[in-house]
Amino acid sequence: MFVSALSTIAGPKSCLISFATRRSHGRNYDTELQRCRLEATLVDFGDYHPLKPIMVTDTKTRRGTRKGSTSSSSSSSSSAPPDPLSSMLDGTDPLSMFAAASDLGRKKREKEEEAVGPDFEPWSLKRGEILARFTTTEKLSINLFIGSDRGKATSQGSAVSEKVRTRLEELDDLEEGSQRELLNLSQQDYANRIEELNQSLKEAWSSDQKVKALKIVIQCSKLLSDNSVIQFYPSKFVLITDILDTFGRLVYDRIWTMCSDPRPLPDNFTVEDVNDTAKETCLNWFYKIASIRELLPRLYVEAAILKCNRFLNKSGIQETLPRLTAMVRGIGDPLVAAYARAYLCRVGMEVAPHLKDSLNRNFFDLLGTFRQISSENVRAQLVLQRVEMPEYLTLYSPAISWILQCIAYRAPESLLTEMMERCKKLGNNALLLNSVMRAFRPEFVAARATDFIGMIKDCDEAGFPKHLLFGSLGRSLASADPPESERLTILNEAWKVITKVRSPQDYINCAEIWVEFTFIYLCFGNKREVNTILADIIKHMTPDRAFEDAYPQLQSVIRKILTYFHDFSVLFSMERFLPFLDMFQKDSVRVEVCKSIMEVFIKHQVELTRDPVILNAMLHICKTMHDSVNALTLEDEKRSLALLIIGFIRMVSFGRDFEQQLSFCVEARATFCNLEPVLVQLIHTVNQLAMETRRVMRGNHSRKTAAFVRACAAYSFITIPSLSSIFSRLSLYLLSGQVALANQCLSQADAFLKAAVSILPEVPRSISVEGKLRSSENFLVDFINSFLATLLVIPDHPEHGVLYLVRGLLNMVQDYTWEDNSDAKVRVYISALPLLAAMSQETYLYSIPKVDSNDTLYGGDPKFLSEINKLCETLIGQILDHLKTLGRDESTRRQGAMAFSLFGVLLAHGDLRNNKLSQLAVNLWNLSHKHGYCETRNSVRTLEFIKHQTQQPDMTHLSDMVQRLTLQSRT
Repeated sequence: MFVSALSTIAGPKSCLISFATRRSHGRNYDTELQRCRLEATLVDFGDYHPLKPIMVTDTKTRRGTRKGSTSSSSSSSSSAPPDPLSSMLDGTDPLSMFAAASDLGRKKREKEEEAVGPDFEPWSLKRGEILARFTTTEKLSINLFIGSDRGKATSQGSAVSEKVRTRLEELDDLEEGSQRELLNLSQQDYANRIEELNQSLKEAWSSDQKVKALKIVIQCSKLLSDNSVIQFYPSKFVLITDILDTFGRLVYDRIWTMCSDPRPLPDNFTVEDVNDTAKETCLNWFYKIASIRELLPRLYVEAAILKCNRFLNKSGIQETLPRLTAMVRGIGDPLVAAYARAYLCRVGMEVAPHLKDSLNRNFFDLLGTFRQISSENVRAQLVLQRVEMPEYLTLYSPAISWILQCIAYRAPESLLTEMMERCKKLGNNALLLNSVMRAFRPEFVAARATDFIGMIKDCDEAGFPKHLLFGSLGRSLASADPPESERLTILNEAWKVITKVRSPQDYINCAEIWVEFTFIYLCFGNKREVNTILADIIKHMTPDRAFEDAYPQLQSVIRKILTYFHDFSVLFSMERFLPFLDMFQKDSVRVEVCKSIMEVFIKHQVELTRDPVILNAMLHICKTMHDSVNALTLEDEKRSLALLIIGFIRMVSFGRDFEQQLSFCVEARATFCNLEPVLVQLIHTVNQLAMETRRVMRGNHSRKTAAFVRACAAYSFITIPSLSSIFSRLSLYLLSGQVALANQCLSQADAFLKAAVSILPEVPRSISVEGKLRSSENFLVDFINSFLATLLVIPDHPEHGVLYLVRGLLNMVQDYTWEDNSDAKVRVYISALPLLAAMSQETYLYSIPKVDSNDTLYGGDPKFLSEINKLCETLIGQILDHLKTLGRDESTRRQGAMAFSLFGVLLAHGDLRNNKLSQLAVNLWNLSHKHGYCETRNSVRTLEFIKHQTQQPDMTHLSDMVQRLTLQSRT
């Protein structure tokens, strides 16, 4: 194969000698650059220009056209593209279509305004919070009612139908049957049992046991009358109302399905769309519920299917809600009544949120029962269960908060005024006042902040602590602006109460809220005010190490400080800021705080800094993050910490004090030695420092600056070996060598490059990339190509002979253990040939100022050219041997690609006036095309390039080659 392709040549060595005799062809780089430049051509657009505006005008109405119609004409030429806006004047453009559709969507929008929007916090978000907050360790019990075994006697002469009488007896059987009580249940056991009842309800429904399903719902509703473990009552309410919701959904879906035959019922259906069978079934359910004897289950179950009134009467819901609201007045226990009203409001917001009167009536009735909270019966119950009054009052907060949220949703500001007046009439009840402040819009509350503070002062602190009220007020003020003239007064009144709170946990819960208000309005950039607040927090949280139980709140304080203070020189100069950070004793929390500080610093520190206050504090913070790294730290965490520290290092600049900058890097290297990306950044910083020194000195180093750049090189040379990544070391050795060479540090540059060559054998055959093992050959070949480009300007060492670095690199390539059947080594050899050709030129393509490259040292010396020729001979011999091996192995595709690459090198750099070298190039062309693996596009472009070159005065000898290559391509 390959041997026959080269049969016209006396042998590879003879052709190499011919190649070396004339060297490569001479290159004039400036002339070649001028040839490659494109000619500038003036483009005449005529009357049309793509950026010229298109004017559209309306003409007068023509006779015979419809009134109001218009015709448009364009001032642009007929060749101009049509204007998309002017072509849509017939009303078909998107804006016109939107306007036409606006009337159709008006009714729909009005209807949506009546519905609950996404700005209303749903019950599902409060559910988990209530279950987590109201827990108990007391034992709980469940009364399960089982149907009696007594016979069911039929009454004679009754006017009630047999069907109705049977169902009534089933309900009687439920209420009068035997019962079984499950005792000593834990909270989790109780929740599990309730969930079992929920599943039993679904199973009974799916098996068409509707009465059994109703029995389950009734007995679950009865559990809401039991408050024997009163502190668990809110969670019990959540669990049991889940069953009620399930029941209401099942009943509604069943009736809906009955109405959907033969066609589905629309969402906005009316009573007229409901068939008689569905109406009868719906009435039957309401009759069953009306026959429940006890008030509480009858109320809850009817409320659960309240939505079903839509099938019976257009105003059914509007009539039923006031009746159910009045029924709640019959419940004697104030806590049970409060949650019953909350459930009514919850159902009401789902089915008829526009019926505000019913919501208001529930709340006003609730206010009327507040006197019962302090009654003798309630106090006796609390004494029996050993529950304090403040704890008892908190049990009301979910119900009251929900009712007020429903009332305050899209309510006018005047309603808040009415609520405040009612609170005053009740003696400023603290529980009610707290719920009002949290329910209404922050803007409304902020506008009346002074009035609320006066009401808080008049509250009785025995039942509900005032610091909780100030906390609720602070949340609103942090979201809305109070009157500017009242802000200082508001803050003083609040901190008078907050600072007197004895419990550290209660104190920090309230202080955390008011810290944000203070930062927003009164101490933006004020160092003294922030320092005073931090001192007060430290004073309350340090005794008995109370801060250990308040890390989330303290972290919140730090975040709020960082939100409003971005001048870190002011922040770190505060006397109490670093002592405040010292309260974070837990390592994981401390690191998180340090990370949050660093993130804000990197984001907002725009200018480079040399402020010693900032540097000392940031070094301390970064060291804290660095020291948290251990053998168990995940790689992602290490990467995250390293990026933050790198961000800090990049912001440090000592201006023209380069020695101080280098000293900082030396200190940082010792401090952050466990994070490799940080060390890499420090090496880049020092190299940049050396180049900045060169820029300042304009390349003319003095004795002092020359010593300094050598010190920078020494820093990099010492630091690079500590890196574990072999490719990081290789790239940094090369980069640092280039920097040293640019600063005329020839011995240092030589040391960097020799170190890079010496570690090439350590490159593994595979590396991990994004968690996957991949071959390292491509990475290694890319590095070697970059290395070869640098070797062009490296002067030979006088003690090591000619081309010692090139020989050393190629020897390492020769000895490296490449993958089996790999062409990487030969690709490197082909890449080395252009370097040797460039080295043989009288003037190099590029050079380093004030550094004498080999073109200056040797000046075309014949011995130097002879060494280049010998090296070229060796390389091409190795390449040709590899091509023969590929031919024997029948790797024709790889053989063709390799032959074409070598042909390109000979074409670009060889002196093809030599007949034997020219013949070698032709044979390589023939070999690359022999099996049809050379891409046609590449082949055509190469021929066009050669034809273009023949037009140059010194390239006419290529004409004969073009004829031979063209003839071969055709055959």
